Amino acid sequence: MLDLRLVNAKFVTMDAARPIARQLGIWRGRVVGLDDAVAALPAREEIDLRGATVLPGFIDAHVHLAWAGLGARSARVTPSAGVDAVLAVIREAAEQSPPGEWVDVVGYDQRPLGRHLTAAELDTVSAGRKVFVGHDSGHACVVNTAVLDLLPADVPHDNGVLVEAGMAAVRQLRQPYSVEELVNAIEHAAGVCRSEGVTACAEAGIGGGLISHSPVELAAYQQALEAGRLPLRVQLMVAAGALRPAAAHPHDDIPRAIDLGLRTGFGGDRLSIGALKVFTDGGMMPRTAALTKPYEGLDHAGQLYDDPTDLADVIVDGHRAGWQLAVHAIGDRAVDVALGALERAQQEHPRPDARHRVEHAGLVRPDQLAAFARVGATPVVQPNFLWYLGDDYAAIMGPDRAPWLYRGKGFLDHGVRLVGSSDRPVTTGAPLRGIQFMVERKSRNGLEIGPDERITVEAALRAYTVDAARACHWEHDLGSLSPGKFADLVVLGDDPRSVDVSRIGDIEVIATFGAGDLQFPGAFG
Repeated sequence: MLDLRLVNAKFVTMDAARPIARQLGIWRGRVVGLDDAVAALPAREEIDLRGATVLPGFIDAHVHLAWAGLGARSARVTPSAGVDAVLAVIREAAEQSPPGEWVDVVGYDQRPLGRHLTAAELDTVSAGRKVFVGHDSGHACVVNTAVLDLLPADVPHDNGVLVEAGMAAVRQLRQPYSVEELVNAIEHAAGVCRSEGVTACAEAGIGGGLISHSPVELAAYQQALEAGRLPLRVQLMVAAGALRPAAAHPHDDIPRAIDLGLRTGFGGDRLSIGALKVFTDGGMMPRTAALTKPYEGLDHAGQLYDDPTDLADVIVDGHRAGWQLAVHAIGDRAVDVALGALERAQQEHPRPDARHRVEHAGLVRPDQLAAFARVGATPVVQPNFLWYLGDDYAAIMGPDRAPWLYRGKGFLDHGVRLVGSSDRPVTTGAPLRGIQFMVERKSRNGLEIGPDERITVEAALRAYTVDAARACHWEHDLGSLSPGKFADLVVLGDDPRSVDVSRIGDIEVIATFGAGDLQFPGAFG
């Protein structure tokens, strides 16, 4: 007997063996069959989906749940309102915080202000508290003198502005958040994901550097799972900074490891350890992504996160130890470092199915496309960056380089699988909006950015389902509505393949199912 039969819907299965169906049967959380295979079977429950379109649950292959959830509970500034308005928000937040506490402020971006805030300005509104104003990119911050006084003298800053490693040093001072704070944040952000049709995600880094929130951050995810407060399947990337020299047997070829030798693949179907996250550069918003030529209108080309030889050694050691690598590389110079290290790793220690990833791949030159194919690296891109930030990104790249931003068709033409993701909370993470951008290549202001990189709706859907599942080693359980896979589904108010492209991002997410359980918003029954 089926646990559940879903009827009267258009099931877009993303499975070439059976692309479309009208009924779907579920037993013990998995898809049993489609149409005639389940139509005559008895079922404990049947739900009429009233003609809706159903797709496999979207997989967001690069998110920051804790960061997103904590940000939702922090004071938020609106830089477009001007410096005085921003300082007024910070003043109010500081005055409402207990003496001696940190004041976390989000929403900061120097671009609408025309300049960065300064430590001196923050001092005038900090009320004796330690103020941390986080840049929306996650790669920079501004702090007041009370924080600067706590930093080692060799940490560089510019009037209270710190980037990359400097910001990481501030994060270390700020840590740790409590497990309960993190559980609340994770639950909140996961709920937002669910409302946008996401049923599984890859948390893009715990354990150190720019993305750390606690030395026991994994415990927060485990507690959320045990308490029934983790409404997504989550794969946790581990920051490379968490690796330590390992005194393993020489034949094991594990030069560095996290405690107990844990690596990619450990865990269950609800919570597991994913890739090893390695930063090679910064971001385009704060102008720290490492380029081969300077930004338009600036006299610098960003920066690498560390010495390129040291970065390559970490990547090779992680590969040797059996990790999947997720290498953050936004600028084309950083992409060179990432691809070069991955190629060296495979040459020295072949692992054909390692499925290494390049996170972001923000600016990829034409000559680098063939290198992605040769190395077997999967680009995990964020289409929403260009929807929300594309006008600015195109301007700072200039007309010659703008078409190389967050490519689509170029990868596919070289036989490279393309994976979509959000990097939330850097921008809003809705997959349908990202899919819309991948198809039409227009910013929300109507600017065309690399129109030759447009892909089909079907290919964009694959980037958030089938190919995202493969990038996370989930292809046997997720990514398509195929018999044997988990019944993780998203119910939509229209078919992305048949509406006008400009409407894709506005399609209603009616409901999501996780392992056959109706989870958001429970509109059927």
